[in-house]
Parts: sequence; structure tokens; C-alpha cells
Amino acid sequence: MERTICKFCNLKSVAAQKLNEEEITLLENNCAEAHFKAGDIIIKQDALSTNVVYVKSGLVKIHIKGPIKERIMKIIKPPAYLCLPSTFGDKINHFSATAIEETTVCFIDVTVFKQFIYENGEFAFQIILDMSKGELQNFHNCLNNSQKQNIGRVADAILFFANEIYNSNTFTLPIPRQDLADLTGITRESASRILTDFHNEKIIQMDNRKITIVNEKLLHQISERG
Repeated sequence: MERTICKFCNLKSVAAQKLNEEEITLLENNCAEAHFKAGDIIIKQDALSTNVVYVKSGLVKIHIKGPIKERIMKIIKPPAYLCLPSTFGDKINHFSATAIEETTVCFIDVTVFKQFIYENGEFAFQIILDMSKGELQNFHNCLNNSQKQNIGRVADAILFFANEIYNSNTFTLPIPRQDLADLTGITRESASRILTDFHNEKIIQMDNRKITIVNEKLLHQISERG
């Protein structure tokens, strides 16, 4: 880990931009930057939640161990705070976070983070806004997974990576097919078969993990009809 100079950071969150000079200095003294390779665990489920994690660059998967197997809940791109539900709801992390690309994060002392919440209303508002957006996204994901068939879930995932993560119809899928299956709540065999069907029907073009959306309109229709 290395100490960061928050004052000159170009990757500050919208919330951190609301801090005054004294608060920025306090943040610098209670913040450390760390770098992770793909596959490295950033935070672990059931460990003590002593820091808020701010993702500055890279890509992270949030996953939870259930009674039967593990499930990927979401893919997080920067800028984003992790651990907020655990920070405010409990002292234990209720999920794990793993880098799926080279990722840089800042670990922020939770006591200092809470102090900003108590004393800086604009900072607190931005944090509440971020948490609210995340909660709404969770509602949509839950609804989609409960009502859509497998083909609609895979279409959703492809469009998510294209539109939300890479902003391009051509991208390299950052996760293996097993993780794609976990993310969409289906089996690996079903995920592989649907990707192959999409390729054969010229909805997408696939070369290993490289995906190009060929018929975006049809892919959207599949996503909407589920």
C-alpha cells in the first residue's frame, strides 16, 4: 500500500469533491492506495469491515457465498465505493470483492469516513445518492432474474458489458463463462449454449472472449421479451 495525495487526485469521487481543505488533509492521513491484479481478493466475506474501499480504476466483481454455492451479484466499474452496506449496517463484510482486471483502490478508515457523513451534508448527500442508485439497480436485477428466461438474462449481460462497462459494441468479456453463468443465475452449460446460438444466428460474433454485437436491435428485443 502507498499513501495518496488526495488534494491532487484526478479520480476523486463526486462526494470527495465536496470536502473542504481540512477534510481533504484528514482523508490523506487516513487513506492508502493499493493495486490488485486480476483474481486478487480486495475484501473478503465475513472479515471485519474496518475500511471503506473506493475503486479508482479497473473492474471488480461482488460475490457472496450462499448455503449451496457462490453467486456473483454485480460487476462494479469505477468510480465506486465498496463496503458501504457493511459499513453502515454491520461490522462484518457480507460479500467479497475480487479484481477481474488490474484494479487500483483506496482504503479509507471507516471512522474518518463516518465523520465526513456526520459533519458534511453535501458529502453525505452524494453517498446517499450512490447507495440509492445501487439499491435501485439491485431491484431491477432481482426482477430480471426472477422473470426472464435464460436467453434474456444472457442478452442483458452482453448489453450490460457493451453499454455500461465498455461503451462499445466490441469488447473482450472480462470474466470466464462460469462467472457469466453465476452472474446471470444459470448453469455454465446454458450460458455457453446461448452464446453459441447467438453467434450462429449472427446476433453476435464471438472469437474466444472477444464479442462483437452484430444485431443490436434483435439483442435488445431478446432482452426485453426475456
